[in-house]
Amino acid sequence: MTATAGPSNEYGHGTEPSATFTTLYGAEPHGVWAAPGRVNLIGEYTDFNDGFVMPLALPHTARAAVAPRTDGVLRLYSTDVPGGVVSLRVDALAPRSGHGWAAYPAGVVWALRAAGHPVTGADIALTSTVPTGAGLSSSAALETVTALALNDLFHLGLSAPELAVIGRRAENDFVGVPCGIMDQMASACCTEGHALHLDTRDLTLRQVPFDLAAQGLTLLVVDTRVKHALGDGAYAERRAGCEEGARLLGIPTLRDLPYDGLDAALTALADAGADESVLRCVRHVVTDNQRVEQVIALLDAGEARAAGPVLNEGHRSLRDDLRVSCPELDLAVAAAQEAGALGARMTGGGFGGSAIVLAEAAEADAVAGAVTKAFAAAGHAAPGVFAAVPSAGARRLS
Repeated sequence: MTATAGPSNEYGHGTEPSATFTTLYGAEPHGVWAAPGRVNLIGEYTDFNDGFVMPLALPHTARAAVAPRTDGVLRLYSTDVPGGVVSLRVDALAPRSGHGWAAYPAGVVWALRAAGHPVTGADIALTSTVPTGAGLSSSAALETVTALALNDLFHLGLSAPELAVIGRRAENDFVGVPCGIMDQMASACCTEGHALHLDTRDLTLRQVPFDLAAQGLTLLVVDTRVKHALGDGAYAERRAGCEEGARLLGIPTLRDLPYDGLDAALTALADAGADESVLRCVRHVVTDNQRVEQVIALLDAGEARAAGPVLNEGHRSLRDDLRVSCPELDLAVAAAQEAGALGARMTGGGFGGSAIVLAEAAEADAVAGAVTKAFAAAGHAAPGVFAAVPSAGARRLS
């Protein structure tokens, strides 16, 4: 098989949102905006611990055609979800009030208004090529594209990181998913040809050149087709375990536990009678923060190949310590490794979703084929495999 380099129709038909907007609302939109999904190279479950992450934007985007309203009405439509226009009153928006997919853009409106920004309504038509439930941040793309469009149309003057904070508040407080800031920051702030080295404590960031092709390498994304839902409680349990570990250690967050203090901290937690799951959460977060630093150093030194074993270590930690993998993710990783990949790990929140595979460019098709063959032999649906091309963050298209 051939690993495709960009968005595929199987991941959303990509209907032009401006035409849909005009058909639905009987007028031209004031503009069209786009915000990408992301894949995370390394640093998982570290963002809500004030730690380090390293995502890159994908070419897959959510796109929104938007016009402002002054009558307090918010109308939302997605070409990717069955059903008609969802019509809401902006002054009646309330957290945890449902609305399905529409809760993500509606939550952005709520968060903007809660922050004192004068958003008086909008007509929005959305379409997306970001796979849903694949761990590639389809929800953050919806939030970010909505925030950017409303920022422009209502002249709010918010920076890209500020828009990311609005998106996170929408997902945390309105939708009810206790995610960190990585996904929204990646969608808002990534740049083409780079990975984003982000300190989630103070939101300082660095654009790290990420041209694997120049080194004869490819980063594949393997969508297992196993849909994950981070609102189902398992993600929140891991977050609670991390917070309990920090509390017992007397530190603000696990970011404050240095790698060289990990063994002593784990002994102290065990002596204090902490649950084993808490110890495993602590070990994963501290070691994954260290893995982000390792990968950064390798990329800076032009030694991307040497990042492969670090990815492998990351998967073992997510599988055995955090326990957020699943049989399909483990199979994808194992099959890629056996086929000669330099490294592989699950990416995103887990419980399904996607894995990433670092491979020699000349071997990418063979590795992708081996993963697909392994899935067929196990009786699983064929995975989706494509090359992760570091792409631009949120922007206005027209």
